[in-house]
Amino acid sequence: MAYEISKQLSYETKEIPTPLGKSNCLLLKDRIVLATILRAGLPLHEGLLQVFDQAENAYISAFRKHDSEGNFMIDMPYLTCPNLDNKVLIISDPMVASGASMHVVLEKLKNWGTPAAIHIVAVIAARQGISYIEERHPDVKIWVGDIDPELNSKSYIIPGLGDAGDLAFGEKLQK
Repeated sequence: MAYEISKQLSYETKEIPTPLGKSNCLLLKDRIVLATILRAGLPLHEGLLQVFDQAENAYISAFRKHDSEGNFMIDMPYLTCPNLDNKVLIISDPMVASGASMHVVLEKLKNWGTPAAIHIVAVIAARQGISYIEERHPDVKIWVGDIDPELNSKSYIIPGLGDAGDLAFGEKLQK
């Protein structure tokens, strides 16, 4: 997905000295900020950082807090981010289910400036979540590996992947 996103970016030609002469090379003109939803998004973030190795980084802790009726709200106890003005923001999260978490993240990131472009990278999404984001953030480009057909009553993607953070790092300890 990073390669595909790179086709949307701006480049400039610069003359670069080499040991045997000079070469005109295309260099990335855009300044990139890679943001990830902890902890599940870290493997995607690392992959994006392999391509955009000069990127700045932002880290967000966002998760669902369920009530006794089965409803949830998004809790975001931690967000650190560089200034986003005129930069390309790429947010990675393995799954976009209902879209609620990503919407809250996008709204909170506005406090750090106005990006030139925003891209969301996910492994899997539900059509409902994509629609939710597109309605509220029409300027955001969404890159998804696959789209699953539905959400269950708890707004989990079906068939989905399970808990992406647990799959990458092992189960969380329950206190």
